[in-house]
Amino acid sequence: MKRLIVARHAEAASNVEGIVSGVVPGARLSAAGRREAGDLGRLLATERIELGVSSRFARTRETLQFALAERPDVPRIALAELDEIGFGSFEGGSLAVYRAWAWTNEPDEPCPGGGESRSDVALRIATALELLLGRPEETILVVGHALPLRYAIDAADGGFPAAKVEHLAHATPYPLTRDQADTAAETLRVWAEAPQFRDAPI
Repeated sequence: MKRLIVARHAEAASNVEGIVSGVVPGARLSAAGRREAGDLGRLLATERIELGVSSRFARTRETLQFALAERPDVPRIALAELDEIGFGSFEGGSLAVYRAWAWTNEPDEPCPGGGESRSDVALRIATALELLLGRPEETILVVGHALPLRYAIDAADGGFPAAKVEHLAHATPYPLTRDQADTAAETLRVWAEAPQFRDAPI
């Protein structure tokens, strides 16, 4: 791999309703989301994409499907390592309630009810990046979820994750060079060994 183009999935029904959707297959795209995914494909029309990669969730797979609709010969795969965070007992509830919990708990604290910690997600995304770095395709389109992809994008410049994750727009491409993807994987592994949010109170 020489280049990654990462994008959050297009708008899903769960985004419209403001609810947590972290169990496969999860919510599907809204009507607006299907249009956004098509727009993503048009934005990338001049890119020579050789592989499409998504998480296992319906909303990422559908985004990839619409974005690559004019490229039926481009192979597509799904990686569990790119999945949304496991929200545990927050599943199906208010996203605002989860965020309030997330902003006041440590990064290695699992979501109640058998969910994941943010440091677990960081390790999982580091593994996904390492798998992609080993792929033979030169340019890969990756469609994932807000929190995991924000971690990867910030870590590409050596930045550690924040408790209050900066907004990541739907169906918007963010290119990463091979060196940036490698830096992101290494940065997330280092952070997960002794995680502390960069916006934590001193």
